[in-house]
Amino acid sequence: MSNIAIFGATSEIGEHIARLLAPGQSFLLAGRRPEALDTLAEELRGLGARRVETYFFDAADTASHSGVIDEMEADCGPIDTAFAMFGVLGDQQLAEEDGAEVYRVLHTDFTAQAVLLTELSQRMKRRGTGTLVAYSSIAGARVRRPNYVYGSAKAGLDGFAQGMQDALRGSGVRLMVVRPGFVIGRMTEGMDPAPMSSTPDVVAKATVEALEGNRDDVWIPGKLRVLAAVMQLVPRWLWRLAPR
Repeated sequence: MSNIAIFGATSEIGEHIARLLAPGQSFLLAGRRPEALDTLAEELRGLGARRVETYFFDAADTASHSGVIDEMEADCGPIDTAFAMFGVLGDQQLAEEDGAEVYRVLHTDFTAQAVLLTELSQRMKRRGTGTLVAYSSIAGARVRRPNYVYGSAKAGLDGFAQGMQDALRGSGVRLMVVRPGFVIGRMTEGMDPAPMSSTPDVVAKATVEALEGNRDDVWIPGKLRVLAAVMQLVPRWLWRLAPR
């Protein structure tokens, strides 16, 4: 039995991943909605999880990250696998007029992620083992005018994660970076799906398969890897006209 920590456990993708991994596992579910965490915990126990604990976790409060991880490991022992599942899409139009919205998106989607990954990786490095899973996005492959605030946060996270992957080589710690395209779900409700869209259950299944297959870089769907390469070749004047 391994300890699986999911930070942002009540996100749609996080819930699906937990269900897929449930049988025989120990879960440490972290998030801001205690009642939703408790509901998910009961479901996982019904699916065969051997142990499920819940913890309040506010990703935006980066000063609290270390303490939450310490509490988890004091209760349950070392975290073997950790997923960073939280994030916000933000309001692009508002962000162009209000610096507070820019801060909210960048802080949640980049800074808080980087802090959490650092806190987790340091503990895992000392033990010489562990797996981290971070979520970037096709939006970070090349930032576009219609969502440049969110896109720049993901671009920053992607660069950070690639650097951390290199830094972790030989340490026994693995960082897997997942890059989905447009995900049809609560976060994107009311928006028209983009080409090559997927759903939370599809992203979760692909994540688990990649985790078990020992892959470090995952595009969902896989053909987005080719699209990301082609995007770099588009002239700036034309890229500026790209729709969402």
